[in-house]
Amino acid sequence: MTITPDLPSMTGLLKTLVETESPTHEKSAVDRVGTIVAEQCRSLGGLVEIHPQHSAGNHISARWGSGPNILILCHMDTVYPLGTLAKMPFYEKDGRIHGPGVQDMKAGIVIALAAIAKLAATGMPASRSITALFTSDEEVGSLTSQALIESMACDAEMVFVMEPALSDGSLKTWRKGVGDYLIKVKGRAAHAGGDHEKGRNAIEELAHQIIAIQKLTDYSKATTLNVGMVSGGMAANVVPDEAMAEIDMRVLQPGEAERIDAALRALKPILPDTSIEITGGLNRPPLPFNEINQAAFVKASEIARELGVELKAGGSGGGSDGNFIAPLGVPVLDGMGAVGDGLHSEREYILASSLPERAALLALLLEKW
Repeated sequence: MTITPDLPSMTGLLKTLVETESPTHEKSAVDRVGTIVAEQCRSLGGLVEIHPQHSAGNHISARWGSGPNILILCHMDTVYPLGTLAKMPFYEKDGRIHGPGVQDMKAGIVIALAAIAKLAATGMPASRSITALFTSDEEVGSLTSQALIESMACDAEMVFVMEPALSDGSLKTWRKGVGDYLIKVKGRAAHAGGDHEKGRNAIEELAHQIIAIQKLTDYSKATTLNVGMVSGGMAANVVPDEAMAEIDMRVLQPGEAERIDAALRALKPILPDTSIEITGGLNRPPLPFNEINQAAFVKASEIARELGVELKAGGSGGGSDGNFIAPLGVPVLDGMGAVGDGLHSEREYILASSLPERAALLALLLEKW
């Protein structure tokens, strides 16, 4: 018996999830999505476990079957603040579904649940188990969920990440590693008119450091540094004694994170009587398209052809929970979610047709892996 994932029911659940707003830092809001997800998993016969958190929403996991495990990774949080629906409502038009978090990644949750529902209706694979993990803080670095993700991945023989696909439908077979740093500069305050020469301008010192930091970018190695937030000073007529900047680092090649970290920590003040402090580091390691993941992509492609689907491989400069899997030596395929564009913006949408298509693909991969 062949069962095709039902688009109206998938769209209905997606509407419910999108209209249950869940910004990362609003625990009660994310937990409301968690309650919906847990109920859905129980209705599909999953053994549900709640992983309580104090500083973030609770994480939800569900398991079906026994034997060698396949892990499905989803996250429930979004980047949009409460009240976004008032100006960015959920709606469908011209084959597209719009709304805050619809692409990243509430559609991915719906696709995962629909794939499991299809297997539940036709018979779960007898020789393996499936675990779905729904986390609450992916958008801010997965600080409370990383250890849980890694623990579950270590027990899996394959991991599928339900982040959105690339706009042409390609899977994300590689991702850059992501790091965050903070540079703090201290100088000496003085009156800008009467005692200017006695001051040590922290903002001026920071400007020297910003130029040095930006020069660490090496496009030939896909390494980028971006000083994206700068602050300092209290008034125009005061020589500022403090300034700081937030730095985004993206790396892909082995050794680049270490090179950048060493270079940042080796920075020295240019102006006399100033000091600098660097904190931070690599948050998500690179997810390379290595031999392990290349083999997984080839296998997935062979299975997908049974549906008449030709999988394409791509990559992203952005990070996801899939990055945590790479150092574990476990195969992972990312971008298994919906096809769309405009994530993290008022233009965010998915193609409605991609919901049942990706659910059917995931179901077949889970069945035949």
